[in-house]
Amino acid sequence: MLQEEFDTLVPAQGLMGATPDRRSFVRAAVGTGFAAAVLPVMAQTVVKTPSSGLLAGEVTIPVGDFKMPAYRAAPANRPNAPVVLVISEIFGVHEYIADVARRFAQAGYCAIAPEMFVRQGDATAYGEIGKLIAEVISKVPDAQVMADLDATLAWAKAQGFDTAKAGITGFCWGGRITWMYSAHNPAIKAGVAWYGRLVGQPSPTTPSNPVDVVGKLAGPVLGLYGEKDTGIPLDTVEAMKAALAKGSAAAQTSQFVVYPDAPHAFHADYRPSYRKEAAEDGWQRALAWFKAHGVA
Repeated sequence: MLQEEFDTLVPAQGLMGATPDRRSFVRAAVGTGFAAAVLPVMAQTVVKTPSSGLLAGEVTIPVGDFKMPAYRAAPANRPNAPVVLVISEIFGVHEYIADVARRFAQAGYCAIAPEMFVRQGDATAYGEIGKLIAEVISKVPDAQVMADLDATLAWAKAQGFDTAKAGITGFCWGGRITWMYSAHNPAIKAGVAWYGRLVGQPSPTTPSNPVDVVGKLAGPVLGLYGEKDTGIPLDTVEAMKAALAKGSAAAQTSQFVVYPDAPHAFHADYRPSYRKEAAEDGWQRALAWFKAHGVA
């Protein structure tokens, strides 16, 4: 039941419920507001990226007969921009994830953040993290996520963006998906995983984990992790490093950066876990990693 995420998030937030006034922050559309389960947020988010010069906002991506909402941000003057998939935490595509997409767009990318949980429920409407995980997140199959991301790349290609230079990045839940999708789709040139779970017990919805798929990695992944992350012990990072050393060529090119004293979600500038130095260093490393591995 994604126990690592539960153990990490609940103590950090000190919150198991949301009052009506907190719920007033919840977004009404993709890319706005914040999820109830992570409120109260910091008084002011640290990074606010403008949408000037961008095509930014909600789009709809067909996945078979299903219409999946997503937040797309891309430079208005670069119709063939390379694609970066941005995968959210368990809280869905709220303002922070949309801002990350705009950061990539300002750097020249078409960034797309799909709402991965909408078939199972509205991640933003939950005031209790435990219920969110049990009732929504734990019911999202990896196979569904992989198909949704395949459809997202197909949609991006149809819009004229350059999916031959595609990368993926994700946070927490999305960090794990970054590893998994980099092993699923050979079109991914590189990935950047922010504190995503690496090991775990197989289940019907998650039959394997990143440590199990290193032999299939098509593009190298940069792992950005925190030394003080109570949900992702450093011994699991070491286990992943050992597996990567025996994996595919892309696996052997993959790297980790572990930030001293950084907790889980150190990049999330709307939460008390934010660590400015680690977040800024990780962001620069992410941009450099994509450029070095053909996502530019």
